[in-house]
Amino acid sequence: MTTSWRLGFDIGGTFTDFVLQDVVTGAVFVGKELTTPRDPSEGVMRGLAALLDAARVQLAEVEQIVHGTTLGANLVIERRGARTFLVTTRGFRDLLEIQRQFRYNLNDFFLDKHPPLISRDQVVEVTERVLADGGVHVPLDEAEARAALAACRAGRAEAVAVAFLHSYANPAHERAIQKLASEILPLVPVVLSSDVSPQYREYERTNTTVVNAYITPRFSQYLHALRARLEEGGFSRRLYVMQNNGGIATAETAATFPVRSLDSGPAAGAILAAHIGRLTGHQDLIAFDMGGTTAKAALVEKAVPASTDQLEIDLIGMRKGSGLPVQVPSVDLVEIGAGGGSRARIERGLLRVGPDSAGADPGPACYGLGGLAPTVTDANLVLGYLDADFFLGGARRLDVAAATAAIETHVAKPLGVSVVEAAWGIHQLVTLNMEGAIRVVSIGRGKDPRSLACVTFGGAGPIHGARLARSLGVARVIVPFAAGVASALGLLTADARFDLARTFVAALGAAPWEEINALYETMEADGAAQIAATGLAGQWRTRRLAEVRYAGQGHELSVEIPAGRLGPECLAAIERAHAAVYAERYGYAEAPGTPLEATNWKLEISCVVPAVAMARAVPVASGNAAKTPRPVYFPEGGGFIECPVHDRYHLAPGVSVTGPAVIEERETTVILLPDDQGIVDRHGNLIIEIGGSA
Repeated sequence: MTTSWRLGFDIGGTFTDFVLQDVVTGAVFVGKELTTPRDPSEGVMRGLAALLDAARVQLAEVEQIVHGTTLGANLVIERRGARTFLVTTRGFRDLLEIQRQFRYNLNDFFLDKHPPLISRDQVVEVTERVLADGGVHVPLDEAEARAALAACRAGRAEAVAVAFLHSYANPAHERAIQKLASEILPLVPVVLSSDVSPQYREYERTNTTVVNAYITPRFSQYLHALRARLEEGGFSRRLYVMQNNGGIATAETAATFPVRSLDSGPAAGAILAAHIGRLTGHQDLIAFDMGGTTAKAALVEKAVPASTDQLEIDLIGMRKGSGLPVQVPSVDLVEIGAGGGSRARIERGLLRVGPDSAGADPGPACYGLGGLAPTVTDANLVLGYLDADFFLGGARRLDVAAATAAIETHVAKPLGVSVVEAAWGIHQLVTLNMEGAIRVVSIGRGKDPRSLACVTFGGAGPIHGARLARSLGVARVIVPFAAGVASALGLLTADARFDLARTFVAALGAAPWEEINALYETMEADGAAQIAATGLAGQWRTRRLAEVRYAGQGHELSVEIPAGRLGPECLAAIERAHAAVYAERYGYAEAPGTPLEATNWKLEISCVVPAVAMARAVPVASGNAAKTPRPVYFPEGGGFIECPVHDRYHLAPGVSVTGPAVIEERETTVILLPDDQGIVDRHGNLIIEIGGSA
């Protein structure tokens, strides 16, 4: 039989997840391996070898590999990027220091903002000036430009970012710097703001360029090393990388624009949740992913994950506006330090959980790898939610005594409570933290979580999903097939996609439509070239948007605009689209005919690739699904209850399970609370109707 294998793997802070799919037969194999932080490719190759062996497949037979990673975000958060210099317009040296006037916490009189990624002595100025309309007010001083690049060389620059004022309107001066740098700094990557983010808003554009330059050397080295190890194993096809926007790109594109893949693994989870929503008839839902290090939440509306044009990295206390802004289209996620490896401790007499994590090394105390601090995983083990002999399908035995000792020493004794009470407190607190994240993406966007379903996944997500749903009033929880590796599965569900944008401020009542049409022709040609470069076969789709505001406002809303040639006859359609989006966001809209202006013109172009054939991907084996019952802690039932345990891969479509119950698969565990009712659908998803109340 002919086969065609695709592989997706997602490197998380604690585990690396794998999905191998035969697109001809629909067969799917999944795997999970501890991440190796010092060299992530080591864990990848070890887990990949085990997965391929189980599937009896050679790496040379794999036609496509898609990779999700948070390496870029980690480089920024941990300040482990390259030594980067910024070349900017004279007079704008302190732009990164000044940032924005916005204060993310008005009540903190001693508020500290994030320091820039680069220090002030790594910023060099050049005399030049381009106006907002693209006209050259002051020509580039070539002598100063050469001196600036020489200063970068003397400062041992590993990367150079170039961001001149209004270069989005005319990139000629930035291109000139790039040409000079090829002579003066031939081995140093030079990143231009006109390439990375050709949009206005100077601070955000400059910071985006600096972030891209800062992570480029390490990110490209990592991808090169990973590619080399894959080739050593026999892989000779293309390697793709997930982007923040939920689309995939070639590894070569990702190496050039790593800022587009800062947090790509979590985006894949949201794409998978949207796919599951379409399969199960849920257009509006919450995607909830809890792994070993963090928990992520996203809103899905009309089967599409909510998006944002500006991503924030390294938020302070989950406060909007506190992170480092990057102007890249992204799935709109809230991510918090609440995972299976989140450490529990007592601070000033109060229990705290996270955001710091034990990660993969040393890991939770129960791993037996040297970790001493209690974690969420330790608490879930003590409460009976995890089977010590079936973690990762039995590949790793968990040490109950070590988990108990860690909780007793660091939590129970200081609080004067029992180990079980301490473990339950840890479980409750991390669940409460995640509830807050879900409220941000639902209530914070004007959506009542009680009207939404929740798709829950990740290695730890299904343990907490039902209790989270009760707290939020959510009536239905969906645990997808292969929930423990759902983000890796999402990598094989994603299309190739590129987002382009150009700034051209225009009053729509007197817009120069021919110039705008020319702008779109350029973007469409650029986007088509990027799609063609992926080498993927599939249907191409384009979508046009514009950022529109009422005249005099400072910020815009993205609205979809008509395809084809634009002209005055399109104005009414754009007005209606803007009014609808504005009313949905703010509850009202101005009267028709109120002057509008557009600032950015945007294009989404994608190539639709075949998604995982979920209906054929359910590996139901013969035999009884029942496993050995065990005591599991349910406060609703008065404490520990002798609870039935089921093997998920023996639960055929149509089978119903009533809570309290435990449903185990190799990569995760599902907990059904008392009165919950779970049924397996024809795609292998577990649909849980939540009973009782919080």
